[in-house]
Amino acid sequence: MMTDTDEARPTPVADLVLTGGRIATAEPGAPWAQALAIGGGRLLAVGTDASALAFAADATVVRELDGAFVMPGLVDVHNHHALAGRTELFELSIPIGAGLDEIIEGVREHATGLPADAWITGGPWGSTLRAQLSTTDALARLDAASGGRPVVLVEDSRHNRWANSRAMELAGITADADPGEGGVIELDAASGRPTGVLLESAGLPVEHAMARTGSLTAEQHRAASRRGVELLNSYGVTCFQDAAVSLEILEALRSLDEAGELDAWVVSSLTVNDQIFGYDPIGEGLVWQGDRFRTAHHRPDFVKIFLDGVPPARTGAFLEPYLPDEAHGAEFHGETVLAPDELEGWLRRTAERGLSAKIHCTGDASVRLVLDTVEQLRAEGFTATRYQIAHGQFVAESDLPRFAELGVVADMSPFVWFPGEIPLAIAEVLPPERASHLQPNRSLLDLGARIAGGSDWPVSPSPNPWEGIHGLVTRTDPSGRFPGTLWPEQAITLDEAITAFTSGAAEAMGLGHETGSLAPGKSADFVVLDRDPYAHPAGELARTGVLETWFAGRRVFARA
Repeated sequence: MMTDTDEARPTPVADLVLTGGRIATAEPGAPWAQALAIGGGRLLAVGTDASALAFAADATVVRELDGAFVMPGLVDVHNHHALAGRTELFELSIPIGAGLDEIIEGVREHATGLPADAWITGGPWGSTLRAQLSTTDALARLDAASGGRPVVLVEDSRHNRWANSRAMELAGITADADPGEGGVIELDAASGRPTGVLLESAGLPVEHAMARTGSLTAEQHRAASRRGVELLNSYGVTCFQDAAVSLEILEALRSLDEAGELDAWVVSSLTVNDQIFGYDPIGEGLVWQGDRFRTAHHRPDFVKIFLDGVPPARTGAFLEPYLPDEAHGAEFHGETVLAPDELEGWLRRTAERGLSAKIHCTGDASVRLVLDTVEQLRAEGFTATRYQIAHGQFVAESDLPRFAELGVVADMSPFVWFPGEIPLAIAEVLPPERASHLQPNRSLLDLGARIAGGSDWPVSPSPNPWEGIHGLVTRTDPSGRFPGTLWPEQAITLDEAITAFTSGAAEAMGLGHETGSLAPGKSADFVVLDRDPYAHPAGELARTGVLETWFAGRRVFARA
């Protein structure tokens, strides 16, 4: 029954009405719609043409979609947007699959015209190249190409580096230097001298040396974040979680949003411990400062903990041993970066302050330690805290049901659920029956777990969610460079994969009430695609392209 108050309440007027579309809403109760009404950056109606046009007035723009496919803005639960923007604007970009000769030539060309003391930074080089790079001959070639300038190039996992002699000199790296917790300074077998290949924390002194002599300005950090978001928008991404931020990145995001220039929802993960980035401060000096940088669209609501490294470098922590090698023997399992009591301490203290946690785990021993710790905290009453296991490439079968039982999200990233460079590198260090069984996505879903899609860009060469969706559905390489199918039994459906990159990821980040699906009251975040992905074979999903991206009712990308 309508009351006098209802009659007096004004009907909101739409700024824009879109009609005649094929609109996937990602809302289980009403998965398809024909039209959208948008006002004040919010969705006023999601339904039929008539229901949307009811919000139209004289000033409303009405646009006919002519059957175009529309869906919620895509959500990336794990990337490093500012690092990607920095690479795009200021660094050397090494093509995927480049060999040693191509890397050396790229450094030589990039060095041309740079000041004599300028740092040459960039990447990535492939994990499978490590043995070729780790020689004094290769180092000599890198030194010559740089013209005496310091060089540091990151590997495709972003955990390991190749530095030249000048960079190691500035960083104080010698054969006898302390590589840090879990780090390795690789030495030439014949000469015993460092080759410049630095694993995990062994590369941090180079990052610190670069920060002392060649760090970015505040405006450059702002430009890097802006460019990262622009690139994400071009792939239809309107919401993302940066997986490890610094003070400078937090300030850049705050500044952009307050100026009305942040065209995405952003959840930041405040870095607790740092094996790879060289951020300062971290831990105690950073994680309690997050609220200073909170804005309308920036939520510093998570912390990031590195619990292990990466399998190709034998820094992932496993329940069963790696393949034997001369340096590690036959019973090497890897180890966690934090002891169990340290992990528990951080997760308890952050939960007490209302912070959720993203924990990097690539080996099944690390995954188990997180699940054991979360189980203890849940029993103590920390039931609302969000926990994400990032990567989770390997999970012991007995631990699979615990994700759903404990409300732990599987943050699936980077795009390694199909054949590619990183799975090939993993196959060099683990027995075949283990190396080929990574990313058990089908099993996790069947057991009731939430999975959230992430790119880990720029670890992956692009943040294109459709490459990830293609791989999740087919378990084949969307680029076609790597043949075969990786553990095909773990393929998931197109609906499930889209959910992982829309509402599933938004819920995992704590933003499900704002975005991730199309429903009245939510932010008007949506994309117009160049095709209906349901109308094409699964093997063509990676060809899906974005015509337009809309964030908070504003068009933030349009294909030229």
